[in-house]
Amino acid sequence: MKLHRIITALFLLASMNCVVAAAAEDSGVYQLHQGDKLLISVWREDTLQREVVVLPDGSITFPLIGRVEVAGLSTPEVEQSITAKLKKYFPEPIVTVVITGIEGNRAFVTGKVMHPGPLTINGPTTVLQAISIAGGFDKFADESSIKVIRAKPGGQEILPVNYKDIISGKNVSTNIQLKAGDTLVVP
Repeated sequence: MKLHRIITALFLLASMNCVVAAAAEDSGVYQLHQGDKLLISVWREDTLQREVVVLPDGSITFPLIGRVEVAGLSTPEVEQSITAKLKKYFPEPIVTVVITGIEGNRAFVTGKVMHPGPLTINGPTTVLQAISIAGGFDKFADESSIKVIRAKPGGQEILPVNYKDIISGKNVSTNIQLKAGDTLVVP
């Protein structure tokens, strides 16, 4: 019977973590990405102040505790995770995590634009804004076949963009807000 309660408790805890992660994404709380830079410090422990970069596998490495998964988490969640792991070494560690660079929060613009390449997303950025930042279309662009390729668990999703409807004001629903990792393709 105790095993059943433990399994039920673990299932509920995992479910709550999924809900919290989804709520953080929807609420506009910044979630860390591979390539972001963080400054991590522990109060009164000068030797435990480090600037780290989120690695391609979504983790960082920190003294005493080693590897910590951080991609997809907010800074308060990272603070809690590091605090919990440091409790083995310090009675009440006070951890601060500050984002010093959002280089991992990138989308990409490719194809027939004046300046294709990566685009750091500093705030909400739509397809039209990304095209503008990329210098606009070149003279051979096919405005009727624009799409956003978005990575999803288990594959990719292709989101069509109807540029003419957007600029005419008929239907702006395809003026998609870009997310980290998106690729805007202008054929």
